[in-house]
Amino acid sequence: MATNNEQAIRHLYHVAEAESEDLKAFVDCYTADGEFVDMASGLTLRGPDELWQSVAVMSKAFPDMHREIHHLHVVGDVVIVELTLHGTHLGPLTLPIGTIPASGKAMHAPCCDIFRLVNGKVKLFNCYNEMSVILAQLGVLSNLQGALVP
Repeated sequence: MATNNEQAIRHLYHVAEAESEDLKAFVDCYTADGEFVDMASGLTLRGPDELWQSVAVMSKAFPDMHREIHHLHVVGDVVIVELTLHGTHLGPLTLPIGTIPASGKAMHAPCCDIFRLVNGKVKLFNCYNEMSVILAQLGVLSNLQGALVP
């Protein structure tokens, strides 16, 4: 039987993938002072005025984004999820280092998400996506590698 915290996280993933891109429903999964931290880039988004950006950026770049959950562990108010991010790069991917134009390539990247919840809402979401895998699959690293090798 799923715990309330497990259900809260499964709901967060569901609304993040909703075709309607209901960004308000995603933000409603967080506490008023909730935070999202992209550990690969160091980007931190806080509160309702910023949290929606994490889903909007990925939905724009990968409109068919799917999060395949492999393992979900609940330890009190902490939920740890091992997953794979799947999507087709059909739109611009805006990152702190710049924007990668659509490549049409598929992305299948490992990820680990760690959530800290308060009263069934996300207070902190640390996302450990494997950005080097994403960049390699989109062809970005191979372009850089050629530029870096003498």
